[in-house]
Amino acid sequence: MTSRGGDRRGSLRQLAALFLRLGITAFGGPAAHIGMMQDEVVRRRGWLSDAEFLDLLGATSLIPGPSSTEMAIYIGRQRAGWAGILVAGACFILPAALIVAIIAWAYVRFGSLPQVVGLLYGVKPVVIAVVVQALLSLRRVALKTRIVMAMGLAALVASFLGLNVVIVLLGTGLIVALGAWLPRQCRSVKPPAALFGAVPFGLAPLFLVFLKVGAVLFGSGYVLLAFLRADLVQRYGWLSESHLLDAIAVGQVTPGPVFTTATFIGYLLGGPAGAAAATVGIFLPSFLYVPAIALLLPRIRRSAVAGAFLDGVNVSALALMAMVTWQLARAAIVDAPTAAIAIGSAVLLLAFRVNSTWLILGGGAIGLVTRLLAR
Repeated sequence: MTSRGGDRRGSLRQLAALFLRLGITAFGGPAAHIGMMQDEVVRRRGWLSDAEFLDLLGATSLIPGPSSTEMAIYIGRQRAGWAGILVAGACFILPAALIVAIIAWAYVRFGSLPQVVGLLYGVKPVVIAVVVQALLSLRRVALKTRIVMAMGLAALVASFLGLNVVIVLLGTGLIVALGAWLPRQCRSVKPPAALFGAVPFGLAPLFLVFLKVGAVLFGSGYVLLAFLRADLVQRYGWLSESHLLDAIAVGQVTPGPVFTTATFIGYLLGGPAGAAAATVGIFLPSFLYVPAIALLLPRIRRSAVAGAFLDGVNVSALALMAMVTWQLARAAIVDAPTAAIAIGSAVLLLAFRVNSTWLILGGGAIGLVTRLLAR
């Protein structure tokens, strides 16, 4: 008979293997990461139900920080307790951070970014198929009532119109909660010289800048760009505009969390020590927020009104995810080959349950071959 300690060690090994693999192959940003996690954790392993996964998606959408990393941390906690928090979070972050650090070294050494156009040409259409599969699966749980359906549609329209993400999430949640409450009432490395600014650079200030960003930032890589520009370019003068844009680009095109942009910037400013300080700073708040979510979610679900609020947030999070998928699809499916990759990946995912990691790798290989033949 297997002991509880043996079960826990086995769970930790499973978590490490899964999130190390996702940290290396999860291209496409948070929506894609969430799609891959849903495929692995719900469909393949049954660690969480669709309803539990959806509650987690809604809750992590309401707190600052990188949502897909916070989901990885929460999955680790559910699977293997407090040790699982560290194992899942670290294994998802570290491979991506290492890849970005290597690119930063090459950038400092050679003055340009590695060419990844061919790889991403084939990977992006697969990402669209993965996210669509997750949306189709989660919608069955999210669309519980007519008011939830209506608010999901309203959230989708609001997100396309550019309304602030937090306003969409909170507004949808509050309206659905009000709909549940009213009836109850009725019944009863050193940087180049050009980067030096007016404020002296140091590892401690660098850590604090990224700690603040990780603690308060909602939204996409474009919001991250605005936050970092305000501090690193305008306030401290540590980075130029072009270096910051290159850093954001690296975070977008590499696998794993987009917030590994911090690793790139940290390396540019302070070498390996700077990369470590920036990476720890931006991800540390997530390791503090998620345990609080883990304690609150069961209590929220026990309250009808609070549960209705979470239902509203959940359907709004799905609407935002659908909007992001549409935007990604417009950029990813640009010709007949990318359309064929997207459709083929969707068929393999939905009909044959092929592992999304193999599809990502296959799409990347097809993209590289297609680009080489086109030369």
